[in-house]
Amino acid sequence: MTDSACTAADIAYVTALVKASGTSFYHGMKILPPARRDAMYAIYAFCRVVDDIADDDDVPFAHKRAALDEWRARLAALYRGEADGPIPRALLDAVRKFDLQAADFGDIVDGMEMDAGDPIVAPTLAALDLYCDRVASAVGRLSVHVFGDSSGAARDVAHALGRGLQLTNILRDVGEDAARGRLYLPMEFLEEAGIAPEPQAALAASALPVVCARLAAMAEQKFAEAEAAMARCNQKAMRPARLMQASYRPLLGILRRRNFNYAGPRAKLPAWRKLVLAVRLLAA
Repeated sequence: MTDSACTAADIAYVTALVKASGTSFYHGMKILPPARRDAMYAIYAFCRVVDDIADDDDVPFAHKRAALDEWRARLAALYRGEADGPIPRALLDAVRKFDLQAADFGDIVDGMEMDAGDPIVAPTLAALDLYCDRVASAVGRLSVHVFGDSSGAARDVAHALGRGLQLTNILRDVGEDAARGRLYLPMEFLEEAGIAPEPQAALAASALPVVCARLAAMAEQKFAEAEAAMARCNQKAMRPARLMQASYRPLLGILRRRNFNYAGPRAKLPAWRKLVLAVRLLAA
């Protein structure tokens, strides 16, 4: 790996990948200056690629693990100043500009490997917390560096906000996950509600809203912790983090109003409301 210079073509490739994903992340990160925006797009593109590896149900685990190990090798090469391909070169540029830590990238790959094997079904609270740390809070730890705040308070934001976002994702996707044989609701909550730790049984259980409400309360607590930590941070740097929280936290209210009924369409925030939130944060 010798061709490590990030080019405009590399940035265009990464940007196009993020845009094609159809996520609001593409537009949300436009509030950042170009260098920070490009770094966030590189991180998202990396996450998208390794998530796609883990998420392919038609590929044997051994093949997924080999593909994830290839990314571990690429990440190790970054910290030797080596990169090949648009995403590694864009990541290397971000690592050099924003002092991104290798351990955080490694945690993300480890989190994807948790999802790559047998479907996760009713993890313990401790296992769920580890999963959230790897697939979400680790991304947050990289992100706050790019946003411009590497303080202890910013790491506290990453710790809490990542968990709040991931728990919200889990609650939003209970129905879709059950259809794929997955159930991220914690074993302890299911047992206390008398629900069998099996995806379709949980989805049909009358006590499912009780379990989901408990997990929603956990997510709300993490959002509150993130908000308190943001108050101790560089306020300009935290604008993207506040936007992410403001875009996700209301989903909990939508799910509660539905009584955690997953028969209908996926819960989402209207586009107009996201735009209003973005304008308010930019004006703050």
